[in-house]
Amino acid sequence: MSFFGDLREVLRGPRFRRLFGTRLVSQFSDGIYQAGLAGFVFFNPEQHTGAGEVAMAFAVLLLPFSVVAPFAGVLIDRMPRRQVLFLSSLIKAALAAVTALLIAHGEGPAFFIAALLVLSVNRFLLSGLSAGLPYVVPRDRLMMANAVTPTCGTVASSLGTGVGLAIGMIGGERALGTGMILFVAALGFVGAALVSLTLRYGELGPHLDEEPEEVRAALRNVVVGMTSGVRHVWERVPARVGLLTIGGHRVLFGISTLITLLLYNNTFTGGGVAGMAGFSVAAGLLALGFFLGAVATPSATSRIGENAWIASLLFAAGTALLVFGLPFSPALFPVAAFVLGFVSQGVKVTVDTLVQRHVDDAFRGRVFSVYDVLFNATFVLGAALAAALIPPSGTSVPVVAAMVIAFLSMGAAWTVRARRENRHEVTRIP
Repeated sequence: MSFFGDLREVLRGPRFRRLFGTRLVSQFSDGIYQAGLAGFVFFNPEQHTGAGEVAMAFAVLLLPFSVVAPFAGVLIDRMPRRQVLFLSSLIKAALAAVTALLIAHGEGPAFFIAALLVLSVNRFLLSGLSAGLPYVVPRDRLMMANAVTPTCGTVASSLGTGVGLAIGMIGGERALGTGMILFVAALGFVGAALVSLTLRYGELGPHLDEEPEEVRAALRNVVVGMTSGVRHVWERVPARVGLLTIGGHRVLFGISTLITLLLYNNTFTGGGVAGMAGFSVAAGLLALGFFLGAVATPSATSRIGENAWIASLLFAAGTALLVFGLPFSPALFPVAAFVLGFVSQGVKVTVDTLVQRHVDDAFRGRVFSVYDVLFNATFVLGAALAAALIPPSGTSVPVVAAMVIAFLSMGAAWTVRARRENRHEVTRIP
């Protein structure tokens, strides 16, 4: 079935539409908020950002997720997930309004603290959205739901970023413009909270009264809960291999993101508005790749299988970096961004489905919290590795060549896995 056919299919369910609406409004507002952050953090016209500074900014903005995520997982496994969505959205709205006031008054350090809190609280909301999805769609439609919901969320976020940039242009002077962007984002988060109220109180689970006593006991301690989540997913080979692949891919994606920021800030342009404009083009093609990757994934996995699809995507990423990345050309580099976006979303949609299919609901919140830690920490690890190896210009042939080899190696490993699974299928046929 096509992407839009899948979307029509899952939208038939009223419960799915309510959760889907919450995601769209929330991620649209996230895009507006991120436009304000990007202009302030990465494209300050008063300085050319170096590799170490960019990596540090990523660490500051993403690593708190690794601290918050374990608590998010335990909370959404013991608290009605509808309430998690509602309260998280309201808290984000209040904090976004605070960041708007701080940046408008030139309070840089306090702005970063408030921004960290907004991004950290967002972990609760995103984990709740993922953990609640199996409650609103049948099990056999999880693949298509995983294809359309994050992808539409990414498109909504990209549209929000464009709206945020337009608001900043209207605001003119940087501090005032950024403050306006963040205040509009706060209003959007209030809207997301209101949409979440269309869901019933316990509609997204969890149903702890249906779980064994040892599951309820595990929820009493964050560390024990996270450990049990890791153990649970490790015992399920498809989910385990998928998460390991996501980790490796995110390291490489972190490296490529840092390279792209440096190239547009220090090499392709002189930074500032020109740098942000050039980076926005690459980011737009990246978002288009996200969308098309999700469009292609359900039909591709139904034809060739999940393992072969992931292998094909990883091979495509390595080839794109070799052909379009290594020349370090402002004309070719956005093409590499498009392919990497396609690969990233295709791999993530497939792995999301593997995880949701192969873990029990009682552990799903903690497993997705582990997923979030892995997703963000490995991205920061990639940025840190790049900062140690890449010059301020962003051009490094050895680093990109090593990324090509890594992608091709992972693709080869998934090819072996796909062939092994095909052999097993053949032996099971009577």
